[in-house]
Amino acid sequence: MSEKLINGLKEQFNFELESGYLYLSMSAYLKGKDMEGFANFMFMQAHEEFDHAMDFYNFLYAIDEEVEYNAIEKPKNKFDGFTELFKEALEHEELVTQKVEELYGQSLEEKNYKVSQFLAKYVNEQVEELDTFRALVKKFERVGENWNGLYILDRELSMRK
Repeated sequence: MSEKLINGLKEQFNFELESGYLYLSMSAYLKGKDMEGFANFMFMQAHEEFDHAMDFYNFLYAIDEEVEYNAIEKPKNKFDGFTELFKEALEHEELVTQKVEELYGQSLEEKNYKVSQFLAKYVNEQVEELDTFRALVKKFERVGENWNGLYILDRELSMRK
C-alpha cells in the first residue's frame, strides 16, 4: 500500500473528526436559537461523523497502521439564518463526497481491494447524505424565514434518532 493511500486514510480520519466538530458547532448555534429539532438533527449528524472517524481509526489499526491526530480549527459558530446554515452543511457534505471519492479512486488505481471495499460503503453513504441535505435545503428555501414553516421543519428534524 502506498504511503499516499495510507496518509489519505489518516487524513480522512481527521476530516471526519473535523466534520463532527463542525456539526456540533452548528447544533450549538441552533440550540441557542431555540430550534431544538434543528439542533437535534445536527447533533445526531455530529455523532454519525464521529462514528465514521472511529471506523477509520479501527480500519487503520486493522491494517497495521496508526492514527495521527491533527489539530482541529475552531469551527464557524455564527450563521446568516437557518437556510444558510443548511446550505453550508450541504457544501460540507459535497466536500466530504469529493474527498471520499478521490480516496476510493486512488485505492482502485492501486488495486488495493481491502481499502476499496472499506471505502465503498462511504461512497454509497455520501449519496444518501447529499440527497438528505439537498432535500432539506429545498425545504428551507421554500419556507424562507417564515416561522410557521420553520417550526414544522423543526418538529420534523426533532425525530432523527
